[in-house]
Amino acid sequence: MKLILKETIESLGIIGSEVKVADGYARNYLLPQGKAVVDSPRNRKIIEQARAKFELQIAKEKAHAEEMAKRLEGVSVTISAKVAEEDKLYGSITIHDIIEALGERDIKIEKRMMLLPEPIKKIGTYKVPIRVYKGVKPEITVEVVPE
Repeated sequence: MKLILKETIESLGIIGSEVKVADGYARNYLLPQGKAVVDSPRNRKIIEQARAKFELQIAKEKAHAEEMAKRLEGVSVTISAKVAEEDKLYGSITIHDIIEALGERDIKIEKRMMLLPEPIKKIGTYKVPIRVYKGVKPEITVEVVPE
């Protein structure tokens, strides 16, 4: 089903873009939530008239994202964990642990924003990118130390 987005959805696109999605996703989520409208000449005309408003909103979102990226850039968190032999951890440091450590510093981010490819299983210092906005990915430093 072809739709026009009324708001930015990370996995689909930005406001005003035309997307093709599965019928069930459109009927059960996007349309009832008011996040999109069916792609028709009438709706396209309405979206074109509101294009300036959308572009202003996109600019605000990007400015907000860049401001957040500046605050996140250079942030360092230290997480202590139990260590076995050869600097290996008994468990692992996951996205949840990093978000919790950031929360203690009054930095709130969502789980889906964290781009940790796999859990951390050894002691050391790691750079973890965070997707704040499309193309805006500041890195934080996560230091894992023995408990």
